[in-house]
Amino acid sequence: MSQVIDVQLKDILLSNSSFGPKEIEIIAERICNDYSQYPQLREITQELEEQTERTPATSVRLGICLYLLGRYEDAIETLSSADGGALAYFYQGRSHFFLKNNEKAIQCYESAKTAGYDNDLCLVAIAETKRQARDLEGAMLILDDLFGPIEQTAEYLYQRGATIAARCDNPEEVCKLYERAVELNDSHAGALFGLALENDRRGNDDKALELYQRAVAVFPCNVGALLNLGLLYEDHDQYERAVRCYDRILETHPTNEHARLYRADAMASMDEQYDHDREKQKQQIAGVMSIPIAQFELSVRSRNCLQKMGILTLGDLTKVSELELLNSKNFGETSLVEIREVMSAKGLMVGQFSHEKGDADEPVDVSHLSEDEQALLDRPMSDLNLSVRARKCMTRLGLTTIGELLRKSADDLLECKNFGVTSLTEVREKLTQQSLKLRGE
Repeated sequence: MSQVIDVQLKDILLSNSSFGPKEIEIIAERICNDYSQYPQLREITQELEEQTERTPATSVRLGICLYLLGRYEDAIETLSSADGGALAYFYQGRSHFFLKNNEKAIQCYESAKTAGYDNDLCLVAIAETKRQARDLEGAMLILDDLFGPIEQTAEYLYQRGATIAARCDNPEEVCKLYERAVELNDSHAGALFGLALENDRRGNDDKALELYQRAVAVFPCNVGALLNLGLLYEDHDQYERAVRCYDRILETHPTNEHARLYRADAMASMDEQYDHDREKQKQQIAGVMSIPIAQFELSVRSRNCLQKMGILTLGDLTKVSELELLNSKNFGETSLVEIREVMSAKGLMVGQFSHEKGDADEPVDVSHLSEDEQALLDRPMSDLNLSVRARKCMTRLGLTTIGELLRKSADDLLECKNFGVTSLTEVREKLTQQSLKLRGE
């Protein structure tokens, strides 16, 4: 199917057949229905640009292609040297409009009208340009003077609604005009965007989202719709989708400052979200790893052996190999099987992180501690009631129990970001209250 569309697109732009508003509408519709045709349009444009000698009619085709690609300055230059016909003038006007060269746009629309382009469409375009120039009364005078079939077109209804909206008059009428425009043409980008914007302002996020999505599916796409859709995606933490919206703008408007800045913000938020998700996952894993071994029904032999090795949590068992356990005095195969079952029940394995431990912290000698004192080591870090800064540093270091903290030296703690002498003094005081000390003190 796509091959047929490719050929037809080339036939429209590279043949000597008639070329006018109807053919331009077909091109836009083809790309709207199948956006993979957009690269095809770029290739055809490049092919036309590479022609050393172009006829005036070919220049019109090239100028329209450049306009559709958002290359408005190139479109104006090409169309200015085309056949001087109504179509060339009208799309020069469209290009000047998007560059906000309002006076030149109106001049081109007037020339297009004189050359035979649809009179009413030229007047509606002039009204749109006056609205952009903030001549709202002038825009409304033109629209008020129009009558007949043009009044029942989606373009007229949209422009009238947009002008009333710019005047901040009667928002209900604005919505009705946009709705009637969409009823007449359900792919009118301007009316869809206007209606989405009105819903957005009223907090109707779901409806606004649907309308923005419909608006950006139209080709050429409304830049405002892409910007607002991107922002709406960001509000819903859908940063990847937001970035795609901004990328579509920058593809045709690489100098668009809003799209560039919004994209940078969305990328930063996406990285932050990734870091947040990763931190959340780490915390979940840390929660399991910090479960004290004392909570499990183990044999006295196994419990005593683990305590002598300074192994207090499930996380400790992931950092020691089975061979190290078996080399411990009185720790045999029976104890190992018992430990394996405990770890398996929590989705862990003995020694699964033993390759990461590198220079492991020295084990805490707990042989001289009473049972009550040993139980203290299994208590969570929160029992120390540390300040927010110190507590965050404990989290960064992956310390979840008091026993894990005792394996750290003062230098180890000071290496942590935002952990200074004040925090170190605080930790020492809290440990002293429990008759405990950091490693090496």
